[in-house]
Amino acid sequence: MALLGQNGAGKSTFVKGLAGLKSYQGTASLDDVELANMDQHQRLKSIGYVPQSLPQGSSLLAYEVVKSAAASLTDKASQDDRIEEVFQRLQIAHLALLPMHKLSGGQRQMISLAQAIVRKPKLYLLDEPTSALDLNWQMQVLKAIREEVDQQGSTALLISHDINLALRYCDQVVLLNQGKVLANGSALDCLTPDNLAQTYKVDARIERCSKGHPIILVDNAI
Repeated sequence: MALLGQNGAGKSTFVKGLAGLKSYQGTASLDDVELANMDQHQRLKSIGYVPQSLPQGSSLLAYEVVKSAAASLTDKASQDDRIEEVFQRLQIAHLALLPMHKLSGGQRQMISLAQAIVRKPKLYLLDEPTSALDLNWQMQVLKAIREEVDQQGSTALLISHDINLALRYCDQVVLLNQGKVLANGSALDCLTPDNLAQTYKVDARIERCSKGHPIILVDNAI
């Protein structure tokens, strides 16, 4: 599922609330457990959170950072196998023995994603997880996340300003406008020209690429 909307719509605040980093009103539950009542261990095991802003790199190796996130897995053999699987899936095995402070912003973002994926969480909270990646890596990463979600039967909530990536990889969309839900449903039903005009103040239309995928083209700002 994608959570979309203009800057300042409350997307990151909403996700931080679900991640336990901000208080919120109302209720939110995962497998009938209220998120606000989860302890730290439950959160780490159940929720994979990738923040919008990443800390500066440390002297820890990328492998060590991901291994620390895999501690909730049952045994060391399971941890090592899962870490190798995730590094291969994200195509970042070449980064494993590099210290974090030697990595670029995009590479650190990949390691942050690996931290989230390695635990096999029930819920992924992804706050612009591809913002520092080039076009090829954006597609590779979202494809890998989609495969993980499908294989594990988990749920992902993606915040992105790239509505075409959301349209391609997300089944459902929640479209926010001025802090309120304007549309909620399938990506094609929500991302209509009228809704895009109201939310983003653009004149847009939906076409299909040569492979049949729907794409949104913006003709003008309104």
